[in-house]
Amino acid sequence: MSTIATDHTAPADPQARLARGLPAATQYLAKRLGFYLVTAVFAVILNFAIPRFMPGDPGALMARQIQQQTGAPPSLETVKALHALYGDPHKNLVGQFIDYITEVAHFDFGLSTTQYPTPVGQLVMQALPWTLILVSITTIVAWIIGTLLGAWTGSRPGSRPDTWLTAGSTFLNALPAFWLAILALGLFSFKLHWVPSSGGYDANVPFSLNNIWFLLSTLKYGALPAATIVVIGFSGWLFTMRNVMVTTVSEDYVQLARAKGLSGRTVMLRYAARNALLPNVTGLAHAIGGVIGGVVLTEIVFTYPGMGFLLFQSVSTHDFPVMQAIFLMITLAVLVSNFIADSLYVLLDPRTREEA
Repeated sequence: MSTIATDHTAPADPQARLARGLPAATQYLAKRLGFYLVTAVFAVILNFAIPRFMPGDPGALMARQIQQQTGAPPSLETVKALHALYGDPHKNLVGQFIDYITEVAHFDFGLSTTQYPTPVGQLVMQALPWTLILVSITTIVAWIIGTLLGAWTGSRPGSRPDTWLTAGSTFLNALPAFWLAILALGLFSFKLHWVPSSGGYDANVPFSLNNIWFLLSTLKYGALPAATIVVIGFSGWLFTMRNVMVTTVSEDYVQLARAKGLSGRTVMLRYAARNALLPNVTGLAHAIGGVIGGVVLTEIVFTYPGMGFLLFQSVSTHDFPVMQAIFLMITLAVLVSNFIADSLYVLLDPRTREEA
């Protein structure tokens, strides 16, 4: 009499698999966080060290420039701020680094040399909101438009919409942003006079967030730069998403979903687009990380008072304190955005949790 072995093992519970995947995901994100923290430390050290490898005494050089521009010697507080940023020649490097970290921790980046005695932090805080509002909103809008159109055209390769949109996105993606900005400025501002040619708001309107006319003027002045960024930006997202979707829709699991009788919309969104979305998620994180730096050339063309235009001015006038502050902010913003991208990858792609 034969004995039939019975396997009493219950089928794998999806919630149990998810619970097993969470520790792996946490371990993966902890490793990535450690990597980014180490990178941030090195970025701060480089930001501290580079000016101190400059020939001579950069602090004294900045003090002479301030005296030449203002006609008066800088105050003792200004000299201390410059030495905190660029090093006191009579103090050891460890002491200088401690002073530098203390100042940065208090968001004190010294004084601008070209707009003395304005603090660097004040200049940054004046420019940062303009960039965050303009570039972040337009980047997200361009990403949504490009991703949706890319998923739609990629799920119908060879169709007429795919042909026209792919060709159009390729053409737009090849255009330099500043060139399109110049064309838009010449047509809509100088020829048609629909929008202002420069600035971020109407100087004749009182600067106040409670003033509805001021807010409307910011929309009027920011309309053309925003449209330029969206037109240039969405084509890249569309092109990337479309190419990934073309290969994804032919995968076995997508064909199996279709064979089950699922609707085309469900197959496209839940099976194909979800996996094809991963490269665009990383790209969006990188783009958001670069928002701090602004769209430099576009802001220059429109003289838009954002971080990109401020960076251009500081580089042109050799305003090292402003350059240092902006470069450090850009580096830290990119690291934070990359960590956010890693976190989204863990949520969107179960393979990441398994490999971790």
